[in-house]
Amino acid sequence: MKKRYGPPPHKLRFICFTVFLLVLAGFVTAKYAILMLAPEQSGFSKPPLTADRGQILDRNGRILAIQTRIGNVTLWRPQARDPQALAAAVAPILEMPESDIIDRITLSPTDFIYLKKQVDEDTIRRIEELAAAGVLDGVGIEPVMGRTYPEGSLAGQIIGFTGDENSGLSGIEYAFNSELSAKPGVSPETYGGVAGNQVVLTIDSNIQYMLEEIAAKTLDENQAEAVMLLGMDPRSGEILGAATMPSFDPNLFRESDEQARMIRPAVWAYEPGSVFKVFSLAAMLDADAITPQTDFYCDGSYRHTTNLGEQIVINCLAAHGTVDARRIIIESCNAGAAYASDRMGRTAFYDSIRELGFGERTGSGLPGETAGFLRPPDRWSERTKPTVSLGQEIAVSALQMLQAATAVANDGVMVTPHIVLQIEDPYGKNPRKPSLPEPRRVLRPETARNLRSYMADTARQGTGYRANVGDIQLAVKTGTAQVIDSSTGRYSDTDFIASCIALLPADEPALVLYTVIIKPKGNSYLGGRIAAPPIREAAEALVNYIGIPRGRNRTASHSGAIRLPASPAPFISDVMPDLTGYPKRQLIPLLLRDDLQINMSGDGYVVRQSPPPGSPIGPETVIYLELDG
Repeated sequence: MKKRYGPPPHKLRFICFTVFLLVLAGFVTAKYAILMLAPEQSGFSKPPLTADRGQILDRNGRILAIQTRIGNVTLWRPQARDPQALAAAVAPILEMPESDIIDRITLSPTDFIYLKKQVDEDTIRRIEELAAAGVLDGVGIEPVMGRTYPEGSLAGQIIGFTGDENSGLSGIEYAFNSELSAKPGVSPETYGGVAGNQVVLTIDSNIQYMLEEIAAKTLDENQAEAVMLLGMDPRSGEILGAATMPSFDPNLFRESDEQARMIRPAVWAYEPGSVFKVFSLAAMLDADAITPQTDFYCDGSYRHTTNLGEQIVINCLAAHGTVDARRIIIESCNAGAAYASDRMGRTAFYDSIRELGFGERTGSGLPGETAGFLRPPDRWSERTKPTVSLGQEIAVSALQMLQAATAVANDGVMVTPHIVLQIEDPYGKNPRKPSLPEPRRVLRPETARNLRSYMADTARQGTGYRANVGDIQLAVKTGTAQVIDSSTGRYSDTDFIASCIALLPADEPALVLYTVIIKPKGNSYLGGRIAAPPIREAAEALVNYIGIPRGRNRTASHSGAIRLPASPAPFISDVMPDLTGYPKRQLIPLLLRDDLQINMSGDGYVVRQSPPPGSPIGPETVIYLELDG
């Protein structure tokens, strides 16, 4: 028999396994020692990041939302030898009380601690300078991607904001999150550091600013709960401005409340009041239930006795005497509109109102859009039809009101209001239009023209005269609606909604303006008194900007089409190119490069640069670009 040397096989396996465990334990111990003893490993290594979310731009290419590099300030507690001194050093930089920082350090159940999340580049730079001086033992920067909104609160509700994971939580950021986010399998480097698509809004930043200024002033003057002021091109349905006050800054969304963040034009449903008479009378005229010559008599109220003997009474603001459709609009006669509704069956009336877009979402592209409220006719009481004709017992959105107004403006063709102009690839090319319902005819041309004529008279001699602009004819309708008191279920004696809508010019409208003042507490609550003046102010501001011809102005005819040669995207290597004349939008790829330091001021096109063309570019070179125009 052969003699066996060495341990038996089962003992050999045990020895090998034990050696493996000892080696693994030694490796883990060594890594822990490196973390404990090597400050350079504690936080300032910066893994490469690429901006992966697309920009949001206004219709002129002005940046409304852009990806930025930010960071989370972290602490590895075992390396913090003097927490009190560390807290004193970083507190002013992080804009936090020292006590809060001490609490985070001492009370955290883990050794890895976030001192503050999502700090800007200036804060990161100051932290890094102190760390380099050996003041901040254990403090590090965790690079993350963030979102910056260069125009602050401008169109804040429309644009929305992103959360900690850089996903949209509100507004366009939320509704178009899949377009703005990076696509799987797409290399960010292909697009100069941007992999998400760009969303271009129909909003014009200048118009938005003008409307927000007027809306803020209206809010203050009327001590109102909220104000909406919207401007839209009725021919295309493109919303040029949508001001809602109070507003908020998406850069500081955590400091705002739900009311300030609400996209009121899309999500808030309300009773529209007498502005709705434009659409109820349009339905009656288009169905031939009444004619422009049909007369009704207003003695100060509408009275109707039902088959069960119930007496229905709807009061008017005054005794208007004999009124036809024109006078009903001019005088905003409740009794006349209610008597006119008696000429039309409830089902036909309901169908006509639905045809104008009420009771369903418009498909504008804004998230959370309401369908409003319109009961089917089998649930109507004897009072419902005359009450709906006045704009009560129906809830609408501001977008629905704009949509119905396009039918009156476009000789009976209704167009969907929308907020997104197009979606582009990260280069700003290959634009795609959003999917929208096709324009459709909902009124006869003569019905729409009659209504515009009645509304033009309202601006000259009726309740809308305060909206009148001297040398351009507006088509106007004002309204005042009561608000339901949630505690009683009845209309409030103190809360109202004042509103005014305008089409201009009245003969061929190129602009729709609509304002809604919610629960005003000033000297008046009537739409003709407080909602018409902001319309006049907005019309005066926008007519010249948009280029709507005024009555006394000479105008020139132009196709409106301008061809511009395509410009290549700028590129910077080791020599400074000439960037003069480049628009801000084309400079986006440069702003997102990690190897360049660029300071840019102004908007428009590059008018001055430093260093000059031909200068060498090194790692420490700071490029200054001044834009204008």
